[in-house]
Amino acid sequence: MIGSLTGTVETVESDIAIIDVNGIGFAVHMPANDLGRIHMGQEVHVLTSLSVSQDAINLYAFLTKGELDLYRQLLKVSGIGPKVALGVLSTFTPKEFAAVLHKQDTTALTKAPGLGRKGAQKIILELANKLVIDDAQPTEASTPPEMSDTVAQQLVDAMVNMGKDPRAAKGAVMKAIEDLGLPAPLPNDKAIEAKVLSYAFRSLDRSL
Repeated sequence: MIGSLTGTVETVESDIAIIDVNGIGFAVHMPANDLGRIHMGQEVHVLTSLSVSQDAINLYAFLTKGELDLYRQLLKVSGIGPKVALGVLSTFTPKEFAAVLHKQDTTALTKAPGLGRKGAQKIILELANKLVIDDAQPTEASTPPEMSDTVAQQLVDAMVNMGKDPRAAKGAVMKAIEDLGLPAPLPNDKAIEAKVLSYAFRSLDRSL
């Protein structure tokens, strides 16, 4: 079983990254937040979980142990598979998820791609009072602004309104902020907002 990878980021796309480890390129599915933290040429260390089904073998990767732990706990919920679990992690950080779970906020959970109300209710029922979160920071990667950044969230919403996938839009905006060296939270400045949007759209277009 592959428990972790250390290598060079070869490609970053809307939902996967390819990490070169001694000449072998591993395609790994990652949360949008994590994809927004890495870039081509960067040396990274990721924690992984292998998923084997009748149709495919997929490798899921995370920058923190907290994310991996949450992913594994979500998979224990009946009816929740790897794609939905990854969608939850692309929508919420482990801390945000813990807060939503504590409030038993079914509506908030349904914001995760592929997660309906019944699935959200199962998660709350089965994980309430059982969730343990490791707060460790990402390894070998800088921490980008969280989506509590109001201006950044507005930019993500704008991209979604223009037809972009929510996870991809969030990752692209966070990547733009990091790559452009902008402050967090973003200032309410139209010129900066336009710069971030332009960079984010170009980033998504290059990944297609």
